[in-house]
Amino acid sequence: MTTPTKPGRRERLAAGSAHAAAGGARYLDDRLGLGRWLRPNLRKLFPSHWSFLLGEFALYSFVMLVLTGTFLTFFYQATPEFAYASVTELTIEVRGGMLMRQMHHWSATIFVLSIVLHMLRVFFTGAFRRPRELTWMLGVLLFALALFESFLGFSLPADNVAFAGLRQADSLLMAIPLVGTYLSALVFGGAFPGDVIPRLFVAHVLLVPGILLAIVPLHALVLTWRQKHTERRARSSDERRVTGGPFFPYFSVKQGITSLGTFTVITALATFVTVNPVWMSGAYTMSSHPIAAQPFWYSGVLDGLLRLMPAWHLGPIDIGLLVPMLVLAGFFTVLFLYPFIERRLTGDRRTHHLNDRPSEMPHRAALGVAVITFFTIAWAATWFNVPMMHYTPLVAVSHETLTIITYGLRIAIFVLPPIAYAVTLAFCRRRSA
Repeated sequence: MTTPTKPGRRERLAAGSAHAAAGGARYLDDRLGLGRWLRPNLRKLFPSHWSFLLGEFALYSFVMLVLTGTFLTFFYQATPEFAYASVTELTIEVRGGMLMRQMHHWSATIFVLSIVLHMLRVFFTGAFRRPRELTWMLGVLLFALALFESFLGFSLPADNVAFAGLRQADSLLMAIPLVGTYLSALVFGGAFPGDVIPRLFVAHVLLVPGILLAIVPLHALVLTWRQKHTERRARSSDERRVTGGPFFPYFSVKQGITSLGTFTVITALATFVTVNPVWMSGAYTMSSHPIAAQPFWYSGVLDGLLRLMPAWHLGPIDIGLLVPMLVLAGFFTVLFLYPFIERRLTGDRRTHHLNDRPSEMPHRAALGVAVITFFTIAWAATWFNVPMMHYTPLVAVSHETLTIITYGLRIAIFVLPPIAYAVTLAFCRRRSA
């Protein structure tokens, strides 16, 4: 007869851990019903195509934005006197400070670019249609807030380049009829530059991120989880059928790989590509001479429209500043309401879970290509300029050449979008025939 041996320390630890885990799971399930919630949701199906991960790139870059921004907040001093000095000290003196600043920058860049690519996929495939109108509208709001947040962050170093952008923003506010001077005084706390740095800091660190933290989970998780995902059209696809891989382990593994890939790309860019060297432009002072600067990509379209617009005035109204703002305001308004505009024009009120091929909706595809062409031409206006002291444009040209390019782009912005619309429409109709 074999005498039973006493379990070893490792066996007792493993058994105790398993018992504690099972007991903890039962405890939470009895009080919160997690088991009843987890079982169906872990088996929820998700699409397999890589293009459906564009939104995840934006989500994980937003996570990196929050983490790096929290680190930067510990060292930044939001006062006009010490803002620039704190940024230079953070960049040069604090160990890892430059890396964190650049990771914050590249996280913001990938965040906005991922949103743009994600919205293009959703637009061209018709994934914004019923029942996803609210998801689309929240996405447009996220896009606008991300652009605004990027401008706020670029302005916080309080160097000459940052205040060049703030001076332009003040001019745009002042150009709004009737309320422009009041808006400028509200934002800047008086005449330019006023007390703008603390206000920018509060908006950049508390106000806009708070709104984003409320919208991002609602857009990316709650609504997506509650609704059936959209699918690519295939022979076996059906509006009532759900296909794809389960959240666990299939989609969760893809999410893990996507998150690690996003973090790796951001870290690599921050390590090897230097951006916004504030120590080269110097701190802004009241006596600083206004400098020319290459606009950052997020303000390129607005800056390009301002360069292309002639300096027209209608009495006290500055048409040259007002029209570009109205163009962008109109664009975001139409973009926000587009699901309802298309529904009204097509009369299609059905529920859609299958994505369209762009050629199946030729007018939508043509409209999208025409809008992209319009904004590309506006952005191209910022590529060319005359070189000045401490400023090198992307393409340096002479005054005479710049005048010719400006007039050429003014013509192109009216001529090329309709041509792009017609060519895309004809191509899609031939593809779908």
